[in-house]
Amino acid sequence: MEVTGRVVVLTGAAHGIGAAMARRFAAEGAAGVVVSDLDLEGAEEVVAGITAAGGTAIARHADASSKEDLKMLVTEARAAFGPVDLFCSNAGAAFGTGVHAADEQWTRSWAINVMQHVHAAQVALPAMLSRGHGYLLITASGAGLLGTPGDAPYSVTKHAAVGLAEWLAITYRPRGVRVSALCPLGVRTALLEPGIAAGHPAALAIAAAAPLLEPEDVAESVVHGLASEEFLILPHESVRETYARKAAGLDEWIDRTILETGARKR
Repeated sequence: MEVTGRVVVLTGAAHGIGAAMARRFAAEGAAGVVVSDLDLEGAEEVVAGITAAGGTAIARHADASSKEDLKMLVTEARAAFGPVDLFCSNAGAAFGTGVHAADEQWTRSWAINVMQHVHAAQVALPAMLSRGHGYLLITASGAGLLGTPGDAPYSVTKHAAVGLAEWLAITYRPRGVRVSALCPLGVRTALLEPGIAAGHPAALAIAAAAPLLEPEDVAESVVHGLASEEFLILPHESVRETYARKAAGLDEWIDRTILETGARKR
């Protein structure tokens, strides 16, 4: 899908990857971009930058874990710009905890990292299917393909997000709706950088796995990935190589990951 002339909705778009995608989509000539986030002020700043550059966008407050909020975004987008062509469920949550994380952290991780994408599909698909075309972009993570030692809720829920994206692609591609899973590794965002500064094992493992990218680098990969309608959009090429090694020998990959990350010590 070329973004030019398309109506786009993004969650988690006040900062980081979401903000970079919103700006890039607008620069590509999107007909309208809905920039949503819990941080409405941040979303409004992104929109101000887009409009100053000649783009078209609106900001909305939305909790990505709320199906009603996601439904509202589709309604607001249609009223402002027309039917939604591309829905980017991008918000994410990470706590840097292991299997003994509090139930509240597991629940919140599941709500944001999995159910957000389920609800996005539920609210966006009906109109897309009736029109015979549309696109769902699910921001998962390289952790959804390779795991993240040190953060069990994040790793598990990101794997689930990739699994959901696969199911959606298999089910709805024949009906004209494309699906991509965005799976970066380390990106300089507020989700990762505090963990690196604090020396958290999960954040350090991600930072050591591949060079840290800027959010704008990820947005560039997304534009190209959407244009070629790739299922897996991998801003870090090393993820593709490591994922292939994992598929070729899972036990060997697990042992190698233990050695490389020091997971044995935890």
